[in-house]
Amino acid sequence: MSSSPTLESLFGLRGRTALVTGGSSGIGRGIAGALAGAGARVLIAARTQSAIDEAVAEIRADGGTAEGLRADLSTRAGAHALADVAGEVDILVSCAGINLRPPMSELDEPTWDATMAVNLDAPFVLGQRLAPGMAERGYGRLIHISSQQAHRPFGNSGAYGVSKAAVEGLARVQAEAWSSRGGHRERADPGLRAHAPEPRDDLRSGSHRRPRGPDRCRPERIA
Repeated sequence: MSSSPTLESLFGLRGRTALVTGGSSGIGRGIAGALAGAGARVLIAARTQSAIDEAVAEIRADGGTAEGLRADLSTRAGAHALADVAGEVDILVSCAGINLRPPMSELDEPTWDATMAVNLDAPFVLGQRLAPGMAERGYGRLIHISSQQAHRPFGNSGAYGVSKAAVEGLARVQAEAWSSRGGHRERADPGLRAHAPEPRDDLRSGSHRRPRGPDRCRPERIA
């Protein structure tokens, strides 16, 4: 019998718990399904209970393990509440976000604050709450969903583009803080093509590969 490592031993996630914010739809749902398919126990956090239930049922029907957590990440208190109920998490995927994009001349402070609360504050709070436990256990992944607008503003990028540029900065400082203790951070930069998410760089630090082919805009290709 060969003693070579198997794909399961190299890439399998059995015994790991993954928390996916915004995991009930779109890119987050595709990522949640992919993590469950790799063997992880997936916690799907979102605001709408019916959407959470549907996503959890889909994963379970495919043989995966999933639970739903209703969460409101529009405040720091909501992010702390989610960390409280999630417990020990090995993989955090911060996919929840809002995209309010009035023209810059019309961008007001409430819109700015609402955008930063979900797109930046929530990933920060969850990282601060969950990353120390990952470091203690010697394994952790912090994955942030960014955007091409972090680098190339277009279409009234406004507060949204700023929030995504900031979350990439957050990912870099998290890597500096935690990577020596088994933690890794990744970012993903979806774009737009035919009004659908376009896959970004591969989920490996420093890689900028994009899937090819007619289905490259599907959420599961990003996952």
